[in-house]
Amino acid sequence: MKSVAVTGGAQGIGRAIALRFAGAGYAVSIADPDENAGVEAAALIERAGARGLYVRADISQAEQIERWITQTVAELGCPDVLVNNAGISRRSPVLELSPTDFDRVIAVNLRGTFLCSQAVARRMVERGQGGAIINIASTRAFMSEPGTEAYSASKGGIVALTHAMAISLGSRGIRVNCISPGWIETRDWQYTPRAQKPEHSERDRLQHPVGRVGKPEDIADACFYLAEQATFMTGQNLTLDGGMTVKMIYEE
Repeated sequence: MKSVAVTGGAQGIGRAIALRFAGAGYAVSIADPDENAGVEAAALIERAGARGLYVRADISQAEQIERWITQTVAELGCPDVLVNNAGISRRSPVLELSPTDFDRVIAVNLRGTFLCSQAVARRMVERGQGGAIINIASTRAFMSEPGTEAYSASKGGIVALTHAMAISLGSRGIRVNCISPGWIETRDWQYTPRAQKPEHSERDRLQHPVGRVGKPEDIADACFYLAEQATFMTGQNLTLDGGMTVKMIYEE
């Protein structure tokens, strides 16, 4: 039985990723700081017919990552796939962004991605069967709105970290790729008491050449592709944004 470890797997894109792999027969371990959402997500994984494990963890903390991965290996075996999905944002005007907020975003999004990858890759190397690491970056690594400096910097770092780790770990049979989502609607993939029905305007849809806003399932399917089918791909970034970043926009 294969297993996957997913950070931020309790809600949103992470929950969709967890359930996509569960539906394919993977045992799924999720790390998330939201205990209520995590317990519910683990129950959904079990309901899908897979083994599920939830561990409450802040992935900016190395000791909490180590505890999560140690428990995962003990209960589900060494992960065949790691999906570094967890991420936070602190939106603020650039001249007012505090060092504390900037550091917190970098600690969770970028440092956490590195530490989780390091912890899982060590186990993959010990097992000797390789594996796949998938990092969730963002189109904000390449384009921005005002006030997104911390988030954009963290996601740009994830893209660079991806190709660096791909080179470092390739000889050990570990592939490392990343996905840069665009606008993904997650309101209906939250912890049930907080979930909302999404509503989008015609303008929202027309911003996307494919004619709709993205769904968490779109990212989950791409993760599964990178894990199971893209065996000749490493060090790459997949942009999944419905075509927004290639659409030229002119003021009328």
